[in-house]
Amino acid sequence: MNILTFGPNGSGKGTQGAIVKEKYGLAHIESGAIFREHIKGGTELGKKAKAYIDRGDLVPDEITVPMVLETLAKSKEKGWLLDGFPRSLEQAKALDKALTESGMALDYVIEITLERQIAKERIMGRRLCANDNNHPNHIAFEAIKPVEKDGRLVCRVCGGELSARADDQDEAAIGKRHDIYYDDKTGTMAAVNYFKQSGKAKVISVDGSKGIKEVSAEILGKLV
Repeated sequence: MNILTFGPNGSGKGTQGAIVKEKYGLAHIESGAIFREHIKGGTELGKKAKAYIDRGDLVPDEITVPMVLETLAKSKEKGWLLDGFPRSLEQAKALDKALTESGMALDYVIEITLERQIAKERIMGRRLCANDNNHPNHIAFEAIKPVEKDGRLVCRVCGGELSARADDQDEAAIGKRHDIYYDDKTGTMAAVNYFKQSGKAKVISVDGSKGIKEVSAEILGKLV
């Protein structure tokens, strides 16, 4: 089973991806992790990607697509869930073409929808666990609120140290990320619509404003 997941920053896409991955034993492939691996390894592609990432720009397709395809190919037998790519219409077209040429089928597209203002509020209140970034912790939501230990907040799942990403507190940075996602002409929403219209995979759209358990139940119920 091969799956693409879409959702704006703050929609819970990473959390839901981890649940699906665990349920079906898929490789959870996150584009940011691919970049970090190449950058840490000092590869030529990694050096080129870092220059764009440092400026807050999208990494060009000629750098990103080979990185992604190489990683997907390693999980071809196991199946994969791809998170964070494509982020633009052109990347969607490039990925679709590359998958076809490599003989990898796309089975599902999961889209988590969420209003932009709610997504922004969620980003600014979320906290990252040092042990697992997919452990949900948010200071504004009682169901996933961090727990207090020795006068400080720690991960509600494992008790790990919590931190807030600097760019999660930067409204301009959040706005820039969301400008890319909610752009239905050339941005990520255009990529979502491209796959919806292609008819090559079953599309599952869920309301991300619901609770984590509700969202996961709806997704898993449609993955058949």
